[in-house]
Amino acid sequence: MSFSSDEVNFLVYRYLQESGFQHSAYTFGIESHISQSNINGALVPPAALLSILQKGLQYTEAEISISEDGTEQRLVESLSLIDAVMPDIVASRQNQQNQQKQAIKSEITDTNGEEGAEVVVAVVSTPTESMEVDTSIEIPSSKATVLRGHESEVFICAWNPTTDLLASGSGDSTARIWDMSDNTTSPNQLVLRHCIQKGGTEVPSNKDVTSLDWNCDGSLLATGSYDGYARIWTTEGRLASTLGQHKGPIFALKWNKKGNYILSAGVDKTTIIWDAASGQCTQQFSFHSAPALDVDWQTNTSFASCSTDQRIHVCKLTIDKPIKSFQGHTNEVNAIKWDPQGNLLASCSDDMTLKIWSMKQDTCVHDLQAHSKEIYTIKWSPTGPGTQNPNMNLILASASFDSTVRLWDVERGVCIHTLTKHTEPVYSVAFSPDGKFLASGSFDKCVHIWSTQSGQLVHSYKGTGGIFEVCWNSRGDKVGASASDGSVFVLDLRKL
Repeated sequence: MSFSSDEVNFLVYRYLQESGFQHSAYTFGIESHISQSNINGALVPPAALLSILQKGLQYTEAEISISEDGTEQRLVESLSLIDAVMPDIVASRQNQQNQQKQAIKSEITDTNGEEGAEVVVAVVSTPTESMEVDTSIEIPSSKATVLRGHESEVFICAWNPTTDLLASGSGDSTARIWDMSDNTTSPNQLVLRHCIQKGGTEVPSNKDVTSLDWNCDGSLLATGSYDGYARIWTTEGRLASTLGQHKGPIFALKWNKKGNYILSAGVDKTTIIWDAASGQCTQQFSFHSAPALDVDWQTNTSFASCSTDQRIHVCKLTIDKPIKSFQGHTNEVNAIKWDPQGNLLASCSDDMTLKIWSMKQDTCVHDLQAHSKEIYTIKWSPTGPGTQNPNMNLILASASFDSTVRLWDVERGVCIHTLTKHTEPVYSVAFSPDGKFLASGSFDKCVHIWSTQSGQLVHSYKGTGGIFEVCWNSRGDKVGASASDGSVFVLDLRKL
């Protein structure tokens, strides 16, 4: 077997992307000149690096278990990945296997020929993975529509706010719009190819589609890409505008409620408000000292942004400095979200904390510390004052790499439910429109649907790849999900 440094670099780059380390992947890609290699990423299957490592580990174990005479003896204890690359440990394990084999031979020789002699074979059993989920709540395959077409991992998906159109964005440099309105098993798909100008012609950008968002009436879809461009598309799949001002990948992108402005955050440390009608940059904000990771509108003209610089800024159109800045996180801030009324701002970080901020004070209102690993994302419930569900309490959901989801009563600053059925990092959470259910998606390939009132798991579905995103349609009867193996699927919750 032979391989080039380009191939190794590409597999490491893809592993970082698939593991959710988008910013590390970007930096590594730049330093290792991934874009200059001639590797077609669309042909490389998900989890390729892990697959190769697993095969290498199995080969090393096979070498140890096969003795000089060619017979095989089962390994009593599996090798760890680190053990497998340490020659002394491999040699020691080989000696142990040989000694064990000799001991067994001696025992058989000693008992050979004795009447009634009994040879006892000890079988070392490996524990099987127990089913965490009650089979009675599993969503049957007849209620799941799997959408195939993407040629690489699908990082994001979002339902149109007025119709059953599901948009998805992938590492294959395309977004797709799937028409799920007629409940067919093979719905129509529109392919939105993200191209760049090269030598006077349009060529595929070969860059990930990192973000997408529908405008308020569902007539336009905005996408953000690693190629540094934001784009606006019609529901028919026509490219309406290309927004070019960022100098590097776009990590987040949001329409305001009015639908006249788009907000974007980039690796170039800036955030931009775009005029949606003209496609022009209205104002660029350069207050962060490191890549901007997320943005969220507070009003139609003010917004918050967060960054790997550990800071949060609140900015307003036409004002050339932040109207408020928050400090307190001790590691990069991954996501920020305003509550439905725009009063409280929630932030989550790699420092494992969740913080609640108010424009009325400089320090955080609550510093919520319960997760044991990085918190990847957060969502507010569509409940409480100013929402369609005013008689229900406002709660906040947090999703973490510690494999749990937590539901918080923000008014009291306490965790009311810890949702623990996932076994791998949780990348996405989404509330149903009525606030009664929460969907969560994890790299354990499962989408779980929970009761927000009781914290109980009510429905579950296992897909074929790690889940990057989950989302509800506007009626609350379908959940969309996108996965690391290139699949997108829709769960029909009616009559379950």
